[in-house]
Amino acid sequence: MIYADDTPLADEMMAVVTTGEWGFEMLDYRKVPMPTLAKGEVLIKVLAAGVNNTDINTRLGWYSRDVTQATDSTSDDARDKQGDGGWAGKTPFPLIQGTDCCGLVVGCKDEQDKQLLNQRVLVRACMRPKGFDSFDMTWMASNFDGAFAEYVAVPAREVFAVDCDWRDEELATIPCAYATAETMLERARCTAADRVIVTGASGGVGSAAIQLAKRRGAYVIGVTSADKSQAVKALGCDEVFLRDDPLDTIMAENPATIVIDNVAGAGFGMMLNCLAAGGRYASSGAIAGPIVSLDMRDLYLKDITLIGSTAWDEPVFGNLVGYIERGEIKAVLAASYPLAQIAEAQSYFMKKTHIGNVVLVP
Repeated sequence: MIYADDTPLADEMMAVVTTGEWGFEMLDYRKVPMPTLAKGEVLIKVLAAGVNNTDINTRLGWYSRDVTQATDSTSDDARDKQGDGGWAGKTPFPLIQGTDCCGLVVGCKDEQDKQLLNQRVLVRACMRPKGFDSFDMTWMASNFDGAFAEYVAVPAREVFAVDCDWRDEELATIPCAYATAETMLERARCTAADRVIVTGASGGVGSAAIQLAKRRGAYVIGVTSADKSQAVKALGCDEVFLRDDPLDTIMAENPATIVIDNVAGAGFGMMLNCLAAGGRYASSGAIAGPIVSLDMRDLYLKDITLIGSTAWDEPVFGNLVGYIERGEIKAVLAASYPLAQIAEAQSYFMKKTHIGNVVLVP
């Protein structure tokens, strides 16, 4: 291996190892062997790692077909039925999670990657090994060890250098939330002509979607709770409504053209009713519950397009780096915690009282 300063690193590092599905007792902060590099990989010293729903839901086993509740109410009744709770295939426990990574490249396997040494980078966690025409995916922290550690090994092609004055913790808010939001907006063909509803507007993806839709010039309508309405408005929303408002009635005469909805649950049907003819509905999550009721007439009589979104499309991550470097978006950092306090960080995250993102620092 080629090191940034010609000094080999220690044989061990500290990491949080998720040992299986369920509660915080599955998070084990301990010493583990330092990653070894395969051909084409680089070694990254983790500077900050974001907390997100995917890592928590995987630990809880929420992706199991046996679980039908909201992400904050996985019940003991479902525990013994899980084991298929990974969303990217069966989760290879024990596993170091951590999908969002800001880090410093400190080593590489191949001479051709030496230019990355000492670069501060973001990692594109959604990897498309068969190319972007295929939806086969490999995810850092779901298919192989991630960034809840002092170091992580990743393919050099998935590393993006960032030149900006943001703090490490701010950069760690970007990868999953912003790439997910940008992919949904891209697939929904969002332009300045659109009226966009963003549900869950105070969350990581929601706060990202507001900024990214406004960057495209769209008229943005946020949906949130009363205590967060002013903060959501400050993110750039043109209008803000509360979760219990009859939004389909309110918007009947001037409906939306796009809905970005990671809430789903009981409000799914109303979101479809908020759309104009030819509208586009995009989702990459279901925090209020994965099982929804659909009146097919609401779908086909208005020629609505439903868009599911998990894989990140090819231009998205490079575009995000450009937005950061040109000052076109900002980080929404709610809190940061030491990596050893991951249970406290995830507990705070799951209460959903925050605005934006939560970050861990090794």
